[in-house]
Amino acid sequence: MTLTFRHRRSLLFVPAVRPDRYPKALATGVDSVCLDLEDGVGFGAKDDARDKARRLLSERVPTEAEVVLRINDTKDALGQRDLAAVVALVGAGAGPDALMLPKVSGPAEVVEVARTVGEIPLIVQIETAAGVAMARDIAVASESISALFFGAIDFSADVGCAVEWDSLLHARSEVVLACAIAGVSALDTPYMDVPALGTLADESARSRRLGFGGKAAIHPTQVPVIQQAFTPAATEVAWATRIVAAYENNQGGVLLVDGQLIERPVIAAAQRMLQIARGRV
Repeated sequence: MTLTFRHRRSLLFVPAVRPDRYPKALATGVDSVCLDLEDGVGFGAKDDARDKARRLLSERVPTEAEVVLRINDTKDALGQRDLAAVVALVGAGAGPDALMLPKVSGPAEVVEVARTVGEIPLIVQIETAAGVAMARDIAVASESISALFFGAIDFSADVGCAVEWDSLLHARSEVVLACAIAGVSALDTPYMDVPALGTLADESARSRRLGFGGKAAIHPTQVPVIQQAFTPAATEVAWATRIVAAYENNQGGVLLVDGQLIERPVIAAAQRMLQIARGRV
């Protein structure tokens, strides 16, 4: 199976128990909306959330935004019930655009889910010590994997570290490296202090420089900040355009642009930047 990968600059969580928030999420212009059956839903409301998600997915009209469904941990009975509901939706032609798997600790569970649901792209959450330790193996476990998603809150609770950039840098880097090896995209954890949009912008810029392609959001006001951080600036697009044009005109050999020697990795980076700017990744 060959996946068509999306460039997810932003992914906004919507508790599946609150389907009224779904159209509001779409109105933000977010790249992906994630209907959440896991952390965003209290234990007593899990069945209700699953029913509402099933109804929304069955009745939805096509949208520009990707619609993702996050199920509960498939190592537990609750996640298995969610998985059965996904299989039924797929059979009825109403499956989500992608399926998010939380708390993945090893490749075997990804392989099993991929076998069960068929050709649905998977977004795999790396949010435990075991998951980070196995990130490279997980990333290449199945061709269905579209992205790895680093989850800082669960990871910090698992290892006992602070939810701060420095203490999470190693784990973030492991996820980015695993994604690069597997050729899949990397999504960064949401920023939990909703009103602190300036700090969110700074963290998003850092995430992008580290190699993440996008970041999750937990509130609509965060979406434009994240979108801007992960969208190439006009100056970056102009630079990439000059690099690619010079490469195409040069037809091999040494390439000089603005007096600088340009090698193939730089050309590849410029080509990818233009693809992102055009929304083709």
